[in-house]
Amino acid sequence: MAGSGRGKLATAHAGVRMRAGKAEDFSCAMRILIAEDDPVSRRILETVLTKWGYEVLTACDGEEAWARLQREDAPRVAILDWMMPGMDGPEVCRRLREIEPLRSTYVLLLTARSEKEDIVAGFEAGADDYVSKPFHHDELRVRIRVGARIVELQQELAARVGELEEANRQLRGLSSQDGLTGIPNRRHFNAELEKEWRRALRGKAPLSLIMVDIDFFKRYNDEYGHLEGDSCLQSVSKALGGGCRRAGDLVARYGGEEFAVLLPSTDLAGAATVAENMRKAVEALRLPHGSSEASDIVTVSLGAASVVPDATLSPKDLIDASDQALYWGKNEGRNRVRIYGPELDSEGLQAATPE
Repeated sequence: MAGSGRGKLATAHAGVRMRAGKAEDFSCAMRILIAEDDPVSRRILETVLTKWGYEVLTACDGEEAWARLQREDAPRVAILDWMMPGMDGPEVCRRLREIEPLRSTYVLLLTARSEKEDIVAGFEAGADDYVSKPFHHDELRVRIRVGARIVELQQELAARVGELEEANRQLRGLSSQDGLTGIPNRRHFNAELEKEWRRALRGKAPLSLIMVDIDFFKRYNDEYGHLEGDSCLQSVSKALGGGCRRAGDLVARYGGEEFAVLLPSTDLAGAATVAENMRKAVEALRLPHGSSEASDIVTVSLGAASVVPDATLSPKDLIDASDQALYWGKNEGRNRVRIYGPELDSEGLQAATPE
């Protein structure tokens, strides 16, 4: 029973692997190109390969073979006669290797030449193997079988590389995404802040930041439970995201119940407008919050700051300014927007003191 199972797997695997002792089952209709200018030799090769189970395409000369091998659906194995009018087999190989750095087409040269120099020249042109004319059927069969195995391995390798690339892409996404809300996490925010800071520094453009905090969120968790708390975070993150209209704007989960909103090329007035729209969007959710001292529904406090970066400042200065404005808003009763402005302080940040 175990041997039977292995046989079934081998037959199904990638359409190339052969069951022991049965060459006819190996090809599973693998496509092979035969390029031979002699019609009798071409017909013999076509008949033999078809009998072995391969799907055969033919070309009468090197030019036709080259045209077929450039197609997107080109065969992965090619048998090329060395001497052909117009373009010989080695020249087809050279051209093929110029466009195929990974040598994804297995090329077998068919030649009456037996001198070592000729064989070396064929390999240097890009051939993978050769068969002497007149060819022996069994020798040709096993050499094609080797080529088919190599093609299979190349295909498997390409598939594995594709899977690894996709896995890496997903991992990169997961490493920069908050698992609960699905929005960018703090790591991603920090990277974007650095990037946008450099961009604004080069262009002498304003860069704004809004820090957002859900009011009395710990009490919300205590009263409604952590599952409802998670749902609340998800709803608030969506409401905040709806307030960002431009492709470059970024809403990220900064930590716990705190969010950060990065607004490139936005001055303080623009940031204040965005912040107020976000505050209203969260209010519009009408999520009950019986333990809040700010309202009977879930609300947020927001602190906004803006800066035109220069060599004396750093991204931390912008974060600190936004945090300070958020602190003022929370001390003043929450559910409000406070800005770090409108006057410039000594470090170039938009500065203000609480009223």
